[in-house]
Amino acid sequence: MKGIILAGGKGTRLYPLTKVTNKHLLPVGKEPMIFHSIKQLISCDIRDILIVTSTVHMGDVVNLLGSGKEFNCEFTYRVQEEANGIAAALALGKGFAGGDNVVVLLGDNIFEYSIAYGVKNFQKQNKGARVFLKEVDDPHRFGIAALDEQKIIEIEEKPSHPKTNYAVVGAYCFDNEVFSIIDDISPSERGEYEISDVINEYIKRSILHYEFVKGAWADAGTFESLAKANEILLRIDNQIITEG
Repeated sequence: MKGIILAGGKGTRLYPLTKVTNKHLLPVGKEPMIFHSIKQLISCDIRDILIVTSTVHMGDVVNLLGSGKEFNCEFTYRVQEEANGIAAALALGKGFAGGDNVVVLLGDNIFEYSIAYGVKNFQKQNKGARVFLKEVDDPHRFGIAALDEQKIIEIEEKPSHPKTNYAVVGAYCFDNEVFSIIDDISPSERGEYEISDVINEYIKRSILHYEFVKGAWADAGTFESLAKANEILLRIDNQIITEG
């Protein structure tokens, strides 16, 4: 299994902090934000990691992270030349995955606990995908899961009238079929290739499973959530809580 960290985008909601640097290089707690995603993948025993970022910031990201030796991992890099959606960024990882399953993290998502429990459950699946859900106060900002008692019925991207308050957070486990699915989706009304469309295809195939996020979580995409992310990681000294 391989890991992919998506660290592109323009970070417009955090301007002017992002005027001169990539959002994922901003400090959260005592370290650059992207360190957290790397630590999450390592906690899942994933050390072959692809990092996708923008043309403008690739040099800064590579200068910070290098080959991965400092983290006892191996990094590969890909450039996302235009910000046209999470699924489009993920598609750049097809060659890197090389037929393997992938764990995908959005580089601005901060978790108090390791997501290893969900990754282990994903590995027990024969096929399909697994996502992580968290109850939120502002569901209009996220892809929201409509649930019945046992499964996700639908993912709705940033709904005006959300059916639940359960957001699909930025941690996904996909089998290698994900790249074929991305090839078949079309841009949304926003002009982006939406990860929610990818997940909805797994729902149609009845091979999507889910976990609830343990402990605190923040997406660090706004000033308010960035402050929350700082609070989380300062409280745990930029470590990740793992189960004994």
